[in-house]
Parts: sequence; C-alpha cells; structure tokens
Amino acid sequence: SAYRLCIMRKLPSVLARTLTSGTSASPGLPDMSKVRTKLRDIVGASTNWRDHVQAMQERKALHTLLAKRQEDLPPRRMKDSYLEVILPLGSQPEIREKYLNVHNSVRFGRILEDLDSLGVLICYTHTKQEMQQRSPLSIVTALVDKINLCQKIIHPDCDIKFTGNVSWVGKTSMEVTMHMLQLHGGDYSPVLDATFVMVARDPENKRRAFVNPLIPESPEEEEIFKQGELNKLKRIEFSTASLLKMAPTAEERNIVHDIFLNTLDTRQEGEGTVSFQSRKLPPNSVWMEDAKLKGLQICHPEERNIFNRIFGGFLMRKAFELGWATACSYGGSRPFIVSVDDIMFQKPVEVGSLLLLSGQVCYTEKNYIQIRVHSEVYNANTREQHTTNTFHFTFISENEVPQIVPKTYG
Repeated sequence: SAYRLCIMRKLPSVLARTLTSGTSASPGLPDMSKVRTKLRDIVGASTNWRDHVQAMQERKALHTLLAKRQEDLPPRRMKDSYLEVILPLGSQPEIREKYLNVHNSVRFGRILEDLDSLGVLICYTHTKQEMQQRSPLSIVTALVDKINLCQKIIHPDCDIKFTGNVSWVGKTSMEVTMHMLQLHGGDYSPVLDATFVMVARDPENKRRAFVNPLIPESPEEEEIFKQGELNKLKRIEFSTASLLKMAPTAEERNIVHDIFLNTLDTRQEGEGTVSFQSRKLPPNSVWMEDAKLKGLQICHPEERNIFNRIFGGFLMRKAFELGWATACSYGGSRPFIVSVDDIMFQKPVEVGSLLLLSGQVCYTEKNYIQIRVHSEVYNANTREQHTTNTFHFTFISENEVPQIVPKTYG
C-alpha cells in the first residue's frame, strides 16, 4: 500500500483506545473555538491589539508564582492532562467553509493550526495549579517531532475528534501525543497521530521554567514515557550529527559520490580526463536548483498568538501550503500529505515582520516527494534577516514523479 509510510503508534495511549469505537457527535465535548478562548483566559491575553503591551506588563507580576525547582511542583498522571475536543464539521456546517479546499476535502494547514492550539492547552492542563486563575508559564511549541497520516482524504462534512495528553516530561519541556479521528457511519476511525514538544518559559517568555513531573501509572504508560525519553535522545543525537559539525558517514559519502558520477558528462574526449565542471542531467530528472517556489507573508496582528508573537500554527499552515504547491507544480498532479517531520521553531516571529518562505524539492522516490520549506524573517527597520523555522513534508503524488538531482555538495 502507498501508505506504508503511515506507521500508527504501536503504543497508543490507553486513554485514546476507547475512542475508536465512540459514536455520535459527542455533544458534551468542547470545540476548537473554546480551546482558543480558554488559552486566552489562562494567560490573560488581550483581545485588542492596542492593549497587548498592557496585557504583557500585567503578566510580569506572575513571576512570583513560578516554582524555584521542579521538586516543589506536584507530580501529575497522563490522564490528568487528557483532553478530547470536537471539530463539528458535520453537525455545524457554518464552520465548514474555513476548512474547505478546492478538492472538497479538509485543508490540512487548518488541522496543523488546531493541533498546535490543542497541544498548548494540554500542557497548560498538565501544569494547572488549583489556586491560580492565570498561569505564570508561557508554553510555546519547540518542535513538531512527527505527524503520520493514515487517511488520504479528510472529509469536510463529518465531525472530527482530537484527543491527546502529555506523554513525557523533562525539567522544562513536555512531549504531547495527539490523535485525530473522524466520524464515519457512527464510528470514529483514526486519521493521524502527532507528537509535539512544548517548552515552558517565564511569564515574559524569556527564560525556561519548571513544569510538573509526570508519573506513569501502568506498564503501558511506562513504555510510552520510555519512548518519549528515546525520542529526546534521538533529537540530541541528530542535532550533533549536523553536516555543519560532522563529516558525512562512509555510507553517505558513497551515496553522494554515486550521484556525482551519475551526472558527469563522460562523452567528453581529449586528454583522457572528464571535466568535473561538465555535468549532465540523467533522463527523467530535474536539477534540484530548478525545483523551488518562494512566498512572502506580511505578519499582521490577526495572526498573533496569546503572547503577541505570530502563532506557530499559522507559520505551519503557510509553510504547508507552499510545500503543497511546490509538490503540485513539480509532480504535475495532486499531491497528498503523508507525514510531517522535524519542524524546529528556532526563533519567534514578531508581528509586523516580513516572512520569507522558500519551498524546495529535496528527495523523490517513485510517487513520493519530500519537500523542505525554509522560513526566515526580514526586519525592515534593522534590515536584518534570520532563519525561524525549517519544515519537512512528505507527499505522495497521483503519478510517478521525475527524479530530483542535486548539482552542488550543499
């Protein structure tokens, strides 16, 4: 099956397991609009842009509520942070327009926004202190570790249910596991699994802050927690293995050399040597430098999050849409998203920034297209430009696609 890339979690949360057989539109569950309202209440965010400076000033006073060390915070269980939220596309047709794409399915970029908001609320649920009306923590998305899809089409007229809980906790960071299910014939069936990593910071979003430890309660929860620890170690290992810090492995060198040899023009004759400069494109291939698309966004106040920076979900939606367009123009047919990997949020994006997005086809295999979207901001006042995010999307195209071929070492 084309969806062999979709690997459903081997250890689904014991809490989520009962949902796949759930029925009806779950009328008692909160919807996505309530999630965003609740987040504003927890943080005390302003609803008017002109009041945002005052709202942030008021948060400064919450510094006194921060824990001095993690041991001072009460431990929590996985079920303490467990949330279920409904997206009533079937039962409330009036919200459907916002989620609809031209192919009459759901815009995946909107789903990314919803997952981002839900992930933050789950973390606030984990860290909630009974006596505090407002949280002193600024919880922000650090990384989207993985999103795997097992449905090609998300239907625009059937209710969606999101579920999730904190699955691993460090000193100041939390891993959140979320699931999305869609109602078909009275049953909820799985659509995707997502793993996000969130970090807690002080009320002004300047320094890291401690979060409640997590206590697994069963062998299954211990396995989930252990997997979270492994995910963290893999991320550390991956960051230290960057090509900017470490030479390629022997296997990687052979791959690069094979690509290079495959593009040398051996028809040249003369002194018995082939010029390193003379390169030719193999049949049914495209040079990597010719498979790019660029975009620009002006970051308006409408797209701000509860901390008056640009909402991470908006950045993901815009990057995904450019990635989809890059895959569509490259493959010449409709691409479907298969997975999302390694979205690193390196720097926050300020309201008023110019957001420059660059989509690049970086790997192809049969019908699969891997897209990397690089995002940077340009500050018109200082004329400075810096990277904020790198996104990785894997699509499957309706038809087999040309092979992408790199020309330079980079």
